[in-house]
Amino acid sequence: AGRLVLHPLQRMLKIIVRYAKSPLSPTFVVPKTRYKRKKSLDYETGYNNSGDDTDKDGNKEELGNYETEQLINAISKIADLLRKCWGVAGAGIISTNLARTQDGKTVVFNPTIPGKRVYALFGFVMINEFSDQINALDRDVMILINDIAKVVHDEIYRWALGNSGQCNKNLGSSFLLVFRIGDFDEVKKKLNRAREIIFTSKEKRKRKATTLRRRRQRHRGGSLMKSENERDIPLSSLPGIQSFSDRALLGMLKSFAGIHRDHKLLKWKSDFRLGAGVGAYTVNIIIGMDAGWAVEGAVGSEYKIDATYLSPHVNMAARMMSATKQYGVTMLLSQAVEELLSSQARSKLRHLDTVYVKGSSVAQRIFTYDARHRGVDFFLFERSPEQAEADAEGYLPTVWELDKDLQAMRQHVTDDFVEKFNEGKDLYLAGKWKKAIEILYEADDIMVTTVLEEGYLDYCEDDVDVAIFDRVNTTEENTRIRNEHGDGACKCLIAYMEKRNGIPPPDWKGVKPLTSK
Repeated sequence: AGRLVLHPLQRMLKIIVRYAKSPLSPTFVVPKTRYKRKKSLDYETGYNNSGDDTDKDGNKEELGNYETEQLINAISKIADLLRKCWGVAGAGIISTNLARTQDGKTVVFNPTIPGKRVYALFGFVMINEFSDQINALDRDVMILINDIAKVVHDEIYRWALGNSGQCNKNLGSSFLLVFRIGDFDEVKKKLNRAREIIFTSKEKRKRKATTLRRRRQRHRGGSLMKSENERDIPLSSLPGIQSFSDRALLGMLKSFAGIHRDHKLLKWKSDFRLGAGVGAYTVNIIIGMDAGWAVEGAVGSEYKIDATYLSPHVNMAARMMSATKQYGVTMLLSQAVEELLSSQARSKLRHLDTVYVKGSSVAQRIFTYDARHRGVDFFLFERSPEQAEADAEGYLPTVWELDKDLQAMRQHVTDDFVEKFNEGKDLYLAGKWKKAIEILYEADDIMVTTVLEEGYLDYCEDDVDVAIFDRVNTTEENTRIRNEHGDGACKCLIAYMEKRNGIPPPDWKGVKPLTSK
């Protein structure tokens, strides 16, 4: 009875208790091996009570033959499935429900419990031309999505600090990625500890007086904005936030590089349904990121729930992703993300524009990390999984200067181009549009020249001559070359100004509304 019933029941309870305390901890599945226990004799019963797997007839019995062992394996597998399906966002739902009791008894499972306010970096990754792919591939599109998901998931989990990075959900053509900094209480404690180290005793007294004054205001009915006290925590002051954020951005960029060197994804290039058999198709992604607070929890009913994150910052990440098409870039980052990065990472970003997002009157700068796959052979920098893990574990800020993937995806960007673009962008923001248009055209010419003359792409010299720098020449071939090899952000700003005849609105303040959703 002890070996067949009581001991397995105790193990089941231990699995459930451990899962209730930490739903994200790895589960243990009983291996299919034989018992290996020492024999001992129970002197009261005379039976072998050692747990030896030999019965009285001398036959060996496989572990898992008993119903209790099968139940243990089933519980472990179910727990593992829940962990993978619900992820970090669902961990609180699982643990809270497994721990819920009433009058000493476990109550009915209730997934719709209150959410939890957390802080994180949010990212969206979208598969380009997805509507064309689903029409061409039909049910095989699931294979393509899973091939892409494998690369993205691997890189996000690899580069995120600890277990902070996770792929929350797939929305068909896009993935929501979350780099969880911590819940409100955790972040507040970290911030307070950092302040205790930094601030002098005099500053502490000053802050204490301010806190007491705020408490009196609350007691007297004074209104303080909830967002100021409970949401808008200065994340940039958190210790270690720069390396945390750098690793999140690296996970995104490594996903981009991985997409273009994965052997399974490379085979899709020759799929006749996508590229007509001439290799015209390439799997590609676009990326958007934002940082801030969100409510982590379950959405749904007793019939179906989704563990997710609800926040304007999640929406902002989605808008950043959509706006990449407008600016002709691979990635867009919000100002909130840029402020959390290290100086080495920020030095590689390019400020493209300052915008009002729909539904907000707050102006914010938007940035890109210039990344292209055309003309880059990422297979030259392929690393084994063990080497990639070692690179991620040994992260240093120098990675932004030394990493081969990062260097290759930015090879089309020169110092001359960045200087000229920044000059034109500053004139645009200052309202000097006619001069800005000329400078941005020059910046675009620099990028086209760099791509063609440095040999990053193969082309026929007979097809490319000085005519491509003639802005009046709008032939199909000329336009194609400039669109493929020029800078999308230059074209976006030029088109915006030329549409208004190079004259800014009377109320221009260096900020334009972001039209993409």
